[in-house]
Amino acid sequence: MSDTKTLIENRPPSVAALFIERVAATPDAEAYRYPVPPAAGQGPDDWKSLSWGQAAVRVYAVAAGLMALGVRPEERVALAAATRVEWILADLGVMCAGAATTTVYPSTNTEECAYILADSESRVLIAEDAEQLAKARERRAELPNLAHVVVIEAADAKPAEGDPDGWVLSLAELEERGTTYLQEHPGAVKERVGEITSRQLATLIYTSGTTGRPKGVRLPHDNWSYMAKAIAGTGLITKDDVQYLWLPLAHVFGKVLTSGQIEVGHVTAVDGRVDKIIENLPVVRPTYMAAVPRIFEKVYNGVAARARAGGGAKYKIFQWAATVAREYAKVSQDNFRHTGTASVPFALSAKHTVADKLVYAKLREAFGGRLRAAISGSAALAPDIGFFFAGAGIHILEGYGLTESSAASFVNPGEAYRTGTVGKPLPGCEVRIADDGEIMLRGPGIMDGYHGLPEKTAEVLESDGWFHTGDIGELSVDGYLRITDRKKDLIKTSGGKYIAPAEVEGQFKAVCPYVSNILVHGADRNFCTALISLDEPALLGWAAENGMEGASYADVVASPKTREMIDGYVKELNAGLQRWQTIRKFRLLPRDLDIEHGELTPSLKLKRPVVEREYKHLLDEMYEGAREA
Repeated sequence: MSDTKTLIENRPPSVAALFIERVAATPDAEAYRYPVPPAAGQGPDDWKSLSWGQAAVRVYAVAAGLMALGVRPEERVALAAATRVEWILADLGVMCAGAATTTVYPSTNTEECAYILADSESRVLIAEDAEQLAKARERRAELPNLAHVVVIEAADAKPAEGDPDGWVLSLAELEERGTTYLQEHPGAVKERVGEITSRQLATLIYTSGTTGRPKGVRLPHDNWSYMAKAIAGTGLITKDDVQYLWLPLAHVFGKVLTSGQIEVGHVTAVDGRVDKIIENLPVVRPTYMAAVPRIFEKVYNGVAARARAGGGAKYKIFQWAATVAREYAKVSQDNFRHTGTASVPFALSAKHTVADKLVYAKLREAFGGRLRAAISGSAALAPDIGFFFAGAGIHILEGYGLTESSAASFVNPGEAYRTGTVGKPLPGCEVRIADDGEIMLRGPGIMDGYHGLPEKTAEVLESDGWFHTGDIGELSVDGYLRITDRKKDLIKTSGGKYIAPAEVEGQFKAVCPYVSNILVHGADRNFCTALISLDEPALLGWAAENGMEGASYADVVASPKTREMIDGYVKELNAGLQRWQTIRKFRLLPRDLDIEHGELTPSLKLKRPVVEREYKHLLDEMYEGAREA
C-alpha cells in the first residue's frame, strides 16, 4: 500500500505527460488493435496494430494540427464519434495540445448536440462522419465559436454551399497540418504538455442525466492522472493484459479505461460496434473487459434461451448447472471471506466439475477462453446473475463511480471480490455514509464542478471537498460498499414503507430470462406495480416453441399466453419479497425501451421520469378503483 501511496502522490500533472512517458519507455510495444473491414464488405475484419511509438506520431500530429488552427490551452474541442481507435488518438491529441475534450455521443440528436457545443463554447468539432457533420452544419448559426469541423471519415469531409472557407477538413488533413507545424516547431507539443497544470481543464463530459438538460462535468488533468495511477495501484491489470474496449468513450466509464492502460502499458483492442461483440471475442481473446450489466443480462438470457430451444432435457441441464454455479460461487466467496481460501465441499466440487464440462466451458470459450475478469459498472448487476457467471468461471468485478468522480471510485479486489457489492475504495478515495444513508466521496478523482452552474455545483460539492453522490449505500466492517438505490429513486408507499426499486428490478432480471427492462412503480401508492419490456430475440425464440412462430414482437407481447408466462415469473419474484415490496400488477410494453426514444441513457440506464410519463396511462390503469391496503 505504501508503494501505491507513493505512486499516487508522485503522479505527473496530466495523462498527456504519462503518455509521453509511456512512449519513451516502450515505443515498440503494441498499444492498440483495431478492425479494418474488408474492401468488398464480405468476410471477417482484418485487425491492425499500432505500437506506442506509431500512436505517438499520430497523437502529436493531431495536437500540433490543433495548435496550427489556433486552439489554445483549456479551449474546448468536441469529439462526436463512436468508439474507435481514432477517438483515443484524437482525445490524446486534444490533451497534448493542452486543450479540453468535450465528449458527445454519436446518438445525440441535433438539438442536444447544438446545446452541448454552444454551452461548452467548443472551438473545433471532431466528427466521425457526414451524419455528425450535418448536426453541426444545421445549427451553425447558433455556434459562433465553432471555427472548424474535422471529419474522421475522409470521404465525408466535403464542404457544402454556405460553409466558411476551411470550415470542414478531414482528420488526415489535420494530421498533415500538424506534421508540417512540427517540422517548423519540433518541440511544440512536448513544450505544451510541459506547461499543463494539474487543475487545468482536460475533459468536459455532459451527463446524459435521467432528468432535465445535461450538465457539463469539469474534470481537470489531475483527475485522469490520479485515475491512471490508482487503477494501476489496484493490481487488477498488468502489462501482459489484452483489454477489449467497446464501451462508449463519450461516457466516463469508457474514458477512464484509456487512462489506466497508458499507465500500465498493455494492449487494448478497440471496436465500439455492439453487434460485433460476440464475433470479436474469440478473435481478440481478451484477458479483461468492461461492460454494463445489460450485456451480462443479454448473455445470460441468450444462453438460457438456446438451452430451452435445445429441448426439455437440455434446458433442465442448464437450470441445474445455473443452480450449481450460484451455490458454488456463494460458498467459495463466503469461505474466502472467512478463511482466505475459496474452498468448497467435495460433493459441490464434484457437481461443479460435471457442470463445467456440460455448460461453463462453452460459455468461457464464447468470451475468448482467456478472460480473467470482467469489470461491471454504470448500474447495478443482479446478484444472482453475478453469482451465475462467477460459478461458471467468468469473474465479474463490480465497481462504482460517477461522471463527477471520474468513473472509478470503488472496485472489487481480484479474487477477494464479493458479488452484490461494488468492492472497496480505490487508493486515495475517501468515503463516508451520511446520516440518511447517502454515500459521500472525497479525493483526487472528484470534479471541479458543473460548467457554468455554480449553484448546481454547490448543491452536491461541499467546501471541504465532500461530494454528495445521490446514492444510498452500506459499508461493511471491512470496507466493502453495497449500493441500495439512488436517493431520489427510493419509493415511499402511501403506507409509509420505503422500497428500493432497483433492488426488486435486479431480482426480477435474475428470475426471468425474457426481461429486457423493468420499472417498479409505487411512490405514494398503496401497492407496487411494474412496467416490463421483453428481450426480443429471447422472446421470439420462446414464441416459436409456443405456437407463435413468425409472429411480430408486438403480437407476441399482446398474447395472453405471454402474459401468463411472465405472470409466473412475477409470482416467483414475489415469493422472495416482503409483502409491501411485491408486484401486485404489471403491464407488458408494446416495444422495448431504447435510447432513441429517450427512455434509456447512452449507458443503458433507465430514465424513470421519461418512462413513467410516456406510459402514465398504463400506470393509472393499474391503480384504477384499487382499494387494497
